[in-house]
Amino acid sequence: MDTRVAVKEWSLSMRANHWLMALSIFILIPTGFYIADPFSVGAGETIDKFLMGHVRYVHILFGIILSFTLIWRLYMMFFSRFHADWKDFLAWTDWPNFWKQIKFYAFISEEKPGHKYLYGPLQSLAYGGLIVMWLIIVITGLALMGNNYSVSFTSIFKPLAGWMGGLATVRYVHHIFTWLFLLFIPVHIYMAFWYDAVIKEGTLSSMVGGRLYKKDEH
Repeated sequence: MDTRVAVKEWSLSMRANHWLMALSIFILIPTGFYIADPFSVGAGETIDKFLMGHVRYVHILFGIILSFTLIWRLYMMFFSRFHADWKDFLAWTDWPNFWKQIKFYAFISEEKPGHKYLYGPLQSLAYGGLIVMWLIIVITGLALMGNNYSVSFTSIFKPLAGWMGGLATVRYVHHIFTWLFLLFIPVHIYMAFWYDAVIKEGTLSSMVGGRLYKKDEH
């Protein structure tokens, strides 16, 4: 019988950042689609028909929260006292382990990839890409928001529209990256369940409790 030991993998700060980001994205996606393609409210008093205003307020509020979580995550990447994991995003450069993980995921080999980093090679690529997506959708969102204000923090992003060929292009890029998040989310959830079922180290529960249960090699 395997003996398992609890190993702390995720700090409280990392888990809080993960879930706050997830909450923000799950609110931003539907509110963003409504702003892009609103529908009319036919019945009722005119004074009560302020759905777009309410939705836009919620979208901006959680957009600011998402921006805050990005700054928070980048800070932890380099300055976390628990584990500054910026080097872990380079796990994909371990080519032997990279191919070992691909063969394991493709059911070609039963040999499990090594895990000397916080992320495996493929995870490091996926999460590195997520950071880039996170950065782009926040910057384009702030540029769209800043277009409505002449004096505010977000107004410093107004020149971005000129650099990208117009506000319509900024909006288009923002929309495209929303769809990339929609593609990422089900793959991320599926892989989390798959990894939990195959590796059996408590991957899913670790994002709540912070601990993985690894085989005791001693």
